[in-house]
Amino acid sequence: MPLSEHEQRMLEQMERALYAEDPKFATALEGSGLRTYTRRRVYQAVAGFLVGIALLMAGMVAQQIWISVVGFLVMLGCAVLAVTGWRKAPKPGEQRAAAGRPARQRRSMMDRIEARWQRRRDEQQGGGR
Repeated sequence: MPLSEHEQRMLEQMERALYAEDPKFATALEGSGLRTYTRRRVYQAVAGFLVGIALLMAGMVAQQIWISVVGFLVMLGCAVLAVTGWRKAPKPGEQRAAAGRPARQRRSMMDRIEARWQRRRDEQQGGGR
């Protein structure tokens, strides 16, 4: 359930007060969210990529093609995970701003649609009399 505008403003005020009172603690809390999760995911993907390289090389040394193919597929999958995780990771300080923007844009779009709908209703009621 999305927050109302008043609730969002209150939350932003509380965040600003927390930053002003204890910036070190606020930064520590901020790091435990989505940014840390995506960073960890990218690191895991890089480690998996290295495992894929090891499998690829082991398959070549052992002359087992299927091991090399599995290594290549692991490398490919981990590369995709790393790139998608890197793109989704919010920049420091950008997490709050990005979260608020789409809701405001959506609301303004809904306001425009509602206004158009109301105008059409008023025109139809005025023209029918």
